[in-house]
Order: sequence, then structure tokens, then C-alpha cells
Amino acid sequence: MGYTDKFQHLADVAMAQVASVAPEQVKNLRAQGAVALDIRDKEEHDAGHLLGSLHISRGKLEMNIEGVVPDFNTIVLCCCNANNRGALSANTLRQMGYTNARYIAGGFKACEVLR
Repeated sequence: MGYTDKFQHLADVAMAQVASVAPEQVKNLRAQGAVALDIRDKEEHDAGHLLGSLHISRGKLEMNIEGVVPDFNTIVLCCCNANNRGALSANTLRQMGYTNARYIAGGFKACEVLR
């Protein structure tokens, strides 16, 4: 998918500001209480998602996250298809006060073992 330069710049900035988590770390982090948060659109989520993940689409994230994850210290692992939307979402969550928001590097496409 071709992204605009401005979108990609925003995503690159977000990736520089939040930590990523390798797919092979997700299972261990979830065992420690981390939440996997699928921020893709409903159609994408319905077509396949990480087992046990929560779903809030990127467009509704800021409005709904506190009702789903009320503890601002929770490790939240944002997952999109690859990296960009996950990083943007994790960065937004950090701005909202979620101190442990991260994104899953490579996103859903990289997490075949977690499906």
C-alpha cells in the first residue's frame, strides 16, 4: 500500500518515540498482564486477529480506550497489519498517559504463531 509522505512521516516519528515489541515477546508479556490491542478496522479484525486480543479501531481509540483499559500502567501492545498504525496508536496512548504503550513490530502479519 502506498502511503503519503506526510502520513509516513507521522508514523516514523511515532516509531521513534515509542518502543516496539518483537512478536516472539508478545506471549510472555501477555502472561505478565499485557493487553494486546488490535487497532485495525472491524473488517480487518473480523478476517483474523491475535487470539485473546481486544479490538478498538484506530478511529475510536481515544474515545473508548479508558473504558476498556482503565489502568494507565497496563502494558498495551498495539497491533495493526504492519507497523504504522500500531506505532501511531501507541504514541497516542502514551500522550494520553498510558506509560507502557508499545506496538508490535511487524504487526498482525508478523504474528502468525499468535493467531
